Amino acid sequence: MNTYYLVRHGQDEDNANGILNGHRDTPLTKIGRQQAQELSNKINESDIKCDLVLCSPLKRAYETAHIISKNLNFSQPIIDPLLIERDFGVMTGKTHSDILPLCSPDVIQSPKFISFLNPPGAESFPELLKRASNLLKMLDKKYDNKNILLVSHGDFGKMIYAYYYQLDWQELLKSYHFGNSDMIKLSKEIDSKGALIFNIKQYNV
Repeated sequence: MNTYYLVRHGQDEDNANGILNGHRDTPLTKIGRQQAQELSNKINESDIKCDLVLCSPLKRAYETAHIISKNLNFSQPIIDPLLIERDFGVMTGKTHSDILPLCSPDVIQSPKFISFLNPPGAESFPELLKRASNLLKMLDKKYDNKNILLVSHGDFGKMIYAYYYQLDWQELLKSYHFGNSDMIKLSKEIDSKGALIFNIKQYNV
C-alpha cells in the first residue's frame, strides 16, 4: 500500500485578497513561498522521504511542489490534472463575502468556515469525492509501497482526505479547514485524527 502526504499549496494572490479562485491561476505570494519553505523544514525535521511528487497544474500548487522538491532533493514535480482545484463555476473570481448573498441557503456554515454547494457550473462535493476515488485508485494501481507527495488545493484536498478515511464530507466541511501549506498523512497505519500532521500559520484575509 502507498502512503500519501497531502499538501495544500501556499498562499497565492487570490487567497491574500479574499478571492474565490477555483481554476484561476495566480502565483504564490511572498508569504506563500515562505509557507512552502516552512513546510519543507518540518518535513526535513521529521525525516519524511517521498519517492514521487505529484501536483495540480495550477501555478500555486506547482510552485509549492517545486519549493518542497528542491529543498528536500525530492524528484521533480509531475503534473497530474486530477489534482486540480474544484471548478467554482459562477463563484470563480467572487469574494468570500459574496457566498451568502449568492448561494444561500445552499451552503454549509460553521462559526469559522462557509462552503457553497451547488452554484451553476460548479463541481459538487460528491463529484469531488468521485475524482478523489479515481485519483487514489489510479495511483494504487500504478505504484506499490511508495511514499507519494500530493500537492493540491483546499476543497479538493478535503475531499481526498474524506474519501481516504471514509469521513462524512458534510461534517468535515463544518469542522476542518485545510490551510495553506498544511499537510495530511494518508496511511492505513493511522486513523483520520492522527492524519493531520503539520499546520502552518495562516495569513489570509
